[in-house]
Amino acid sequence: MVSSGHKDSGGGDSAGGLPTPQDLPSESATPEPTFSNVAPPAPPKPLDIISSARRDKAPLSAASLFPDKRAAKDDRSYAKAASASTTSCAAATQGALGSVLVNNGCRKLLRATFTRDGVAVTVGVAVFDGKAAAEKAKDRYQPNIASLSGGGVPVFCRRTACQSSANAIGRYAYFTISGYTSGKAVTSSDTATLQAGRDVADYTFRRILARGNAQASAEAASAAATD
Repeated sequence: MVSSGHKDSGGGDSAGGLPTPQDLPSESATPEPTFSNVAPPAPPKPLDIISSARRDKAPLSAASLFPDKRAAKDDRSYAKAASASTTSCAAATQGALGSVLVNNGCRKLLRATFTRDGVAVTVGVAVFDGKAAAEKAKDRYQPNIASLSGGGVPVFCRRTACQSSANAIGRYAYFTISGYTSGKAVTSSDTATLQAGRDVADYTFRRILARGNAQASAEAASAAATD
């Protein structure tokens, strides 16, 4: 019987003959993100802007501060009858208010009159160089702002009892006087003139703050454009 076969000289199978795997490149490290150590500037604050004449530089007039034909609050609306401005602050006041404004450095006085259902309100906005002066004028307030007639509203709140108020925001102090266009005296229990004065004061507050918001937005946009 003849048999055939093969026997390798190494005495069996060997792995030594397999090709050596190629060395793979080591995995590169993921780069760490880097950040600037300079903090971005804080966005401008509207109240800061309208608290200083140095920053509050937008054009200012009775027309720009009171551009609307009506002042609205909730479901109540008041038609704008007249507006005016003067750099002689005392000239648009009655009684002791003029000296209060002048002594605290009033630069300009803007007035507007609004009317609804036989009630008229004049608001006067006194402009100062800074917040401290406006606050002092408000705190030392003595009646009255002079009512402003025109646009169908007769002279009112002269030599008769009327409602008045004093407030301030930023470098602006604002005062209202409200009464009846018929000349009827306002009593302590009267609600119509009180509400009208409050509504126009609120509208004025919002208009002054809107001035700050507009300038803050412009400053932020300018800063972003230069980055």
